Amino acid sequence: MGPKSLAFRLFVSAAAWVLVVIPIAAILLTSLYRQSIERNFDARLNVYMTSLIAASTAAGGDTPESPDSLGAPIFDIPFSGWYWQIKALDGGEERPLFVSGSLLDQQLDLPSKDDVPADETLTRRSYVTGPDDENLRIEEREIRPGHEGDTVYSYAVGGNAAEIDDDLAQFTTMLVLALVILGVGLTVATFFQVRFGLLPLRAIRHDLAAIRSGDAEKLEGELPDEIKPLQTELNALIQSNRDVVERARTHVGNLAHALKTPLSVISNEARSHDGPLSGKVIEQAELMRTQITHHLDRARVAARSGVIGGVTEVEPTLMALKRALDRIYGEKGISLTVSIDPGLKFQGEKQDFEEMAGNLIDNACKWAKTSVTVTARRLGDDTLSVMVDDDGPGLTRAEREKAVKRGQRLDESKPGSGLGLSIVADLAHLYKGHFVLEDARDGGLSARLTLPAA
Repeated sequence: MGPKSLAFRLFVSAAAWVLVVIPIAAILLTSLYRQSIERNFDARLNVYMTSLIAASTAAGGDTPESPDSLGAPIFDIPFSGWYWQIKALDGGEERPLFVSGSLLDQQLDLPSKDDVPADETLTRRSYVTGPDDENLRIEEREIRPGHEGDTVYSYAVGGNAAEIDDDLAQFTTMLVLALVILGVGLTVATFFQVRFGLLPLRAIRHDLAAIRSGDAEKLEGELPDEIKPLQTELNALIQSNRDVVERARTHVGNLAHALKTPLSVISNEARSHDGPLSGKVIEQAELMRTQITHHLDRARVAARSGVIGGVTEVEPTLMALKRALDRIYGEKGISLTVSIDPGLKFQGEKQDFEEMAGNLIDNACKWAKTSVTVTARRLGDDTLSVMVDDDGPGLTRAEREKAVKRGQRLDESKPGSGLGLSIVADLAHLYKGHFVLEDARDGGLSARLTLPAA
């Protein structure tokens, strides 16, 4: 799965989205949780504030009295982190009245009204530094116990904000762990989701390979609505390819008939007359016939090589050629031996394989003294070789190069047009294969054909 892969792009984009959303979610959840625990903490402070006001004004006078207890011993432990104090506000001057036992002789340093304005309940809440340098959450409220114009008193209750921080830290740790697990889970799920979502494309690839190998004729099966049009268009393209090839075959056959018939008439007319001119006409007509045969064969082969899905069983094809050539060359004492790997298949048209193998075996039988050996082997997952060895006189390097050229005949006494080996070379090239002539191991000539395997 490389950078150009569709699966890679989908996976990376989804993973990137997860990496962006999860940190934002972590920040948002942490902020919401902090607000929640601050509200709970403030509720505790408010309870203590209510108790403090009630205890200091229980006598009903205009001046607060020192409360005996708020029902919480923590306010009596020195520098416990929980404090309260009461101040009198006389014309802008602050006069301390009472403080909790936990403050000893210290006072809470409260922010000014300008820095922290009161809310709708006339309560101010803020964070300040305590007498032991701890961070305190403070709730302050101003009340007037007596009548209008009497002294205003400031009541303040504070608690150690480390409780908030500790609670938030524990929550953050658990949240980060949970979100990491969630992120990893989402990333893994995204990976499998992308793989699952692209399965129909893999199915199309598999079906196209089956068509290419000849195991199927068209794309079949139920596909998602988004990919269904692709299946339809590919099937139309495959059928169009077959139609084009069929028309090409028909045109090649018609052209062969249209050209060969006038040439036959010319040759027959020339043979009915004596003289050097008629001989020249016959010679040139035969040359034209050879050229036409060669180029029409190449055109026919080129048309067939574009067919999608052609597959040929090697063993039955070679055995059929062996039976046919045994009848021709058996009486001449030529022993034809065939060895084939089981299940071997050629990725191409049967007629082309018959023409290549038939030309090689026929040529070997013409030149062999006593035996011809045909060996067909699989070279790899997608390659096969056909080797035809004879015990004839063999060829020199120059003769081997000449033998594969169009229309070249090394011995005019042997029948044929001289096109056989050149057609084999052309066919092998069109199928992206190779054809070479070498010296056989036991003398004679070895023709080796390498072709695509199915």
